[in-house]
Amino acid sequence: MLDELALADDAVAACVDAPVWPLPEHELIAALDAAHRLEQRLAAVKLALVRELDGRGTPRAQGASCTAVWLRERLRLTIPAARRLIDLATALDTGNPGIRQALADGAISLDQARVIADTVDTVQATAGTETADKAVGVLVDWAAQFDPTHLRKIGTRILDHVAPDIAETAARAALDAEARRTARDRHLTLSEQTDGRLRLTGTLDSETAGLLRAAIDPLTTPSGPDDTRSPGQRRHDALTELCRLTLRTGQLPDSGGDSAQIVITTSYDGLARQLSTGALDIGLELTPDTVRRLACDATILPAVLGGTGQVLDVGRQRRLITGPLRRALVLRDRGCAFPGCDRPPRWCDAHHIHHWADGGTTSLTNAVLLCGHHHRHVHQTDWVVRLGDDGHPEFIPPAWLDPEQLPRRNHYHRRT
Repeated sequence: MLDELALADDAVAACVDAPVWPLPEHELIAALDAAHRLEQRLAAVKLALVRELDGRGTPRAQGASCTAVWLRERLRLTIPAARRLIDLATALDTGNPGIRQALADGAISLDQARVIADTVDTVQATAGTETADKAVGVLVDWAAQFDPTHLRKIGTRILDHVAPDIAETAARAALDAEARRTARDRHLTLSEQTDGRLRLTGTLDSETAGLLRAAIDPLTTPSGPDDTRSPGQRRHDALTELCRLTLRTGQLPDSGGDSAQIVITTSYDGLARQLSTGALDIGLELTPDTVRRLACDATILPAVLGGTGQVLDVGRQRRLITGPLRRALVLRDRGCAFPGCDRPPRWCDAHHIHHWADGGTTSLTNAVLLCGHHHRHVHQTDWVVRLGDDGHPEFIPPAWLDPEQLPRRNHYHRRT
């Protein structure tokens, strides 16, 4: 397979370098169709490889908490995209082979295959294998005419075509299946951008959508005739106010041993002179004006990673890493420090690099943030944790994974 893929790679590389401007229009269109078909056929190969790796447990053996996280690190995918890939690989492996063959033939796209697999899964559960086989043929034919969104809509009435005698009974089952898919696909992603902002994306299930709209709509009303904010800006500001109101209730669970709060690190002298910028514990930078405004409500650390009034090395008298020491650890590691993990600080334990029971101190230089999975993994395997020359954690993999045992670092938490 590797040899064949190498040949295909060479062929594609030759096409990339070939000029397209001399081609007549009919050849341009034919080339576009051929490139699209090849893309889908390669997708079928990739799905088969993903399914085999997932089935063997390779990602977990290499330290990943799940296959989706491993794919994110390996292929630079988003977690939702990786999960969709795994789900489809599983569906094509265990479901109707006609869908896999249609994708391998380039007759349907990856997104159309996902829609057909979901629809056929519902048909299989409500009408049996024979009817599901008929549904695949009909849906593949329809895929030649309809995009994935339209295909999903008309797929809800597929039983009218392949099993009209049970169509009405199955319609309710289809709605139930759609509700389960909605619950499965729910997610919320916070992506840090290079300019210090966060991009919020996600898909909410019906209940959560209703709760959000009920809570946020009253706060999006224009404040008056002089309110020039766009609807999007008003929704943004409403979410800000909603978070502030929630924090004021004092009813949120503790986070890493501390109550839920905003933590800003800055220097006291710089703050007093209105010149100091600040850093949130999630790594985002703040302007001096914002720091001074938030100082009224937020917990301010007097200095970056240790200053007057903050004891960061508590020595052997204390085993647990809490309070100022944990906040300093969060400011350094930003989240789980294991390579490839994106778990935030609130999901992490503080791990003693040199175990406390073996004489290790409870100090910033002997601690690292690890999520629950990687905390267990480090204790149970031969990974070695140490601090690099710059004071940040690095992990040396076991020899069976990397014979050269080159140190690895987490690149998903911005370092400053």
